[in-house]
Amino acid sequence: MDNISLSVIVPAYNEEENIKRITDRLSDLLENQMSYEIIFVDDGSKDGTWNFIEEEAKARPRVRGVRFSRNFGKEAAIFAGLSEALGSCAVVIDSDLQHPPEKILEMYKLWQSGYEVIECVKTDRGEESGLHRIMANGFYKIMSSFTKIDMKNASDFKLLDRKAIDALLSMPERNMFFRALSSWIGFKTCRVRFEVAERESGASKWSTSKLVEYALNNIASFSGLPLQGITFLGGISLIASVIFWIISVCCGVSGSSAGLYVILAAIFTVGGFIMVGMGFIGYYLNKVYEGIKCRPRYLVEEKCNAEKADK
Repeated sequence: MDNISLSVIVPAYNEEENIKRITDRLSDLLENQMSYEIIFVDDGSKDGTWNFIEEEAKARPRVRGVRFSRNFGKEAAIFAGLSEALGSCAVVIDSDLQHPPEKILEMYKLWQSGYEVIECVKTDRGEESGLHRIMANGFYKIMSSFTKIDMKNASDFKLLDRKAIDALLSMPERNMFFRALSSWIGFKTCRVRFEVAERESGASKWSTSKLVEYALNNIASFSGLPLQGITFLGGISLIASVIFWIISVCCGVSGSSAGLYVILAAIFTVGGFIMVGMGFIGYYLNKVYEGIKCRPRYLVEEKCNAEKADK
């Protein structure tokens, strides 16, 4: 394949209705603008997503596809796309068209002017349930405080220079948080604002349980601050125990029979803090265990148009 200026990485999970739509939009937008390729990464879809990707790859020489052996998650799909990308720069975009493809041209011009990481940030969060919005805002506030990076309204919609791509791919971590790490690596960075569009078809694949798991994984993989919080909780439990001892002594002096209940409350309070602390430790130990196993981030079952990448 000729020298490629831009690789467009499109993670997809059960998005059969959107594959042709986004391919048409991207092709119409980028044709005659630059040399480009579109890389779909099928994250173990259970519908006909891969069949649609294969059809587009047969019809369009600039389209390539990678299919996982099972669902490994969006982060794995993004990094698989980055590892396959041949372009001098690469942009990550969602397959549901909530990220407006037209912003790619604006990002590309900024890259040509010298910027190496162009981040698209949301001016709004689009159509979301109240619970989803509250959880998302809470998660990004926590991540911003932990990472010292402004994560408010952050998205995976980013353009990265080849230097930034290589820097991310050189990291040996098993649990990668693309949204934060792409900011953490530094380089010459700027931001572009966009409005989240409504999905043209299908429904969001993010359930509440998946969002909670996603938040816990990324907080643990990017920050060790919760471990330090155990010391803080221990201090609170000691203060509480002193207070309860004082109360029990006062009750004993006054002849009240509430002392037993106070002692029981103190025991349960301290026990609760211990269990919370042990839970944090256990969670991080599990992450260490996963890292020691050194399993790959993902497994590729098959590819389409892979031979064109070798030309």
